[in-house]
Amino acid sequence: MNDMIIQGMAADHQVRFFAASTRNLVEAARSIHNTSPVATAALGRLLTAGALMGSMCKNETDVLTLQIQCSGPIGGLTVTSNAHAQVKGYANNPGVMLPPSEKGKLDVGRALDMGVLSVIKDIGLKEPYIGQSELVSGEIAEDLTYYYAASEQIPTSVALGVLMEKSNTVQHAGGFIIQLMPYADEQLITDLEGRLKEFSSITALMEQGMTPMDMMRRLFEGYAPEQTGEITPEYRCDCSRERVYQAVMSVGQAELSDMLREQKPVDVSCHFCNRTYTFQPEDIERMLHSS
Repeated sequence: MNDMIIQGMAADHQVRFFAASTRNLVEAARSIHNTSPVATAALGRLLTAGALMGSMCKNETDVLTLQIQCSGPIGGLTVTSNAHAQVKGYANNPGVMLPPSEKGKLDVGRALDMGVLSVIKDIGLKEPYIGQSELVSGEIAEDLTYYYAASEQIPTSVALGVLMEKSNTVQHAGGFIIQLMPYADEQLITDLEGRLKEFSSITALMEQGMTPMDMMRRLFEGYAPEQTGEITPEYRCDCSRERVYQAVMSVGQAELSDMLREQKPVDVSCHFCNRTYTFQPEDIERMLHSS
């Protein structure tokens, strides 16, 4: 199945949905960062959420960052997305290994444990909007559902899933975000709550060959779900030598002087794609004279 995010409405526009398949995106991240299975599941869920939430942005230039600071052995996660659902991300400890949960699943909740979820939206204002909420389970989907209720007061349901092959590559990945409009009636709300409780896991439905729209048709059966848009998410890092050059130059004259004094090349690696940029002493000297 190709990666995709679909957007749509149901129940006479009383509810909107965003649903995604992100297997290739998550596999790209796994390959770049050489993540362990549980780290792949955690990062893959947050990348999928980032792609979905990025596709919900109103302006072409909006940038969204999801950051989890936690006490668990994964150490934290960071994902950045834009309005085109181009995402990048990393785990602080990509090699974390844990035994399966009591249900035999990858124990993402234990990998994260307690912590804080931050949603940072740069929408072109002087300062970015920052919303925060505590992690309620570490399972990420539940944490985002709680974030929407606590920080944005929007009735929202989030589902995310990553299924691994025995070879530790990604077999399936995807998710959805469903939001009720302010004018949604009580009967619809009650019905959807019941349906969501009984709804199978994202990856189980993908295993059956279901597309994101197939899943939305099942969830909203009888409510005339209608697809209104589609976008292709992808893992893309926008780092460049020029950007890294500017970042190194910004450390200040004292630190640049220390680097130059050693007369050795300086290697700087990008957290998001692991690409390494090398700056020679003459580059450092040029930075020093420009800063």
